Amino acid sequence: MPETQGSGSLPGILAQIVRTKRADLPALRARADGLEAAAAAAPPARDFRAALTGHDRVALVAECKRRSPGAGPIRPELDPAALAGAYAGAGARALSVLTDETYFGGTLDDLRTARSAVPIPVLRKDFTLDPLHVVEARAAGADAVLLIVRILGDAALRHLRGEASRRGMAALVEVHDRAELARAVDLGADIIGINNRDLSTFRTDLGTTLRLLGDVPEGVTVVSESGIRSAADVDRLGDAGVDAILVGETLLRASDPAAAAEMLASVPRRERIRG
Repeated sequence: MPETQGSGSLPGILAQIVRTKRADLPALRARADGLEAAAAAAPPARDFRAALTGHDRVALVAECKRRSPGAGPIRPELDPAALAGAYAGAGARALSVLTDETYFGGTLDDLRTARSAVPIPVLRKDFTLDPLHVVEARAAGADAVLLIVRILGDAALRHLRGEASRRGMAALVEVHDRAELARAVDLGADIIGINNRDLSTFRTDLGTTLRLLGDVPEGVTVVSESGIRSAADVDRLGDAGVDAILVGETLLRASDPAAAAEMLASVPRRERIRG
């Protein structure tokens, strides 16, 4: 099994989630043959990176999420198909679907249902620790997986990204600080998510993306994640050259998620300026 970061070095809730995911692995391994067969039979992956790159507007990755450890209940009764359709109709370029049940109230059925309702790519947003998590994602139809640098060692990052690529999937490699960004760059990640939320404190700061953006190599697709609440926030990020944004709570708490998504998906983007 690829190595993960020691849970002692992680903030409390993240360490707890990682322990839970590890504890679930034996049951997942017992289903390995069936998952491999389902992954082989799954429809071809949609191009997640192409959906986010090369547009004159900031690409929106709109999220389906019922709750979170930090925010509590967000939209507990969401209908994945209806929400996915509303997001796609509002101009979202891709979806992010939380599939963790214990902490976020999601399931792989949410992902299957959402993907079947729309033609745009779908990211499985979960805590990917083992190659079988990638196989499981592909079996459910996911087009991309999330790799969180903070919870994975370098060998694990390489192995899991390679496993995703081998199956035609993209990997969104998530970082929060310069050290994590350097590891993602060394990995050769071509889609880097910059999480504006500090998982140690749960505070968000859009400046995190702006401070790290200059260290991202040319040609890498950049997704700013968390703490994006308004068109003005997107304008600030788009003006700096961010390719895409991943937004959950702001859309999910809106009385009309489609209208909120349309507003965030219509913000112009400028090319990144190199110093």
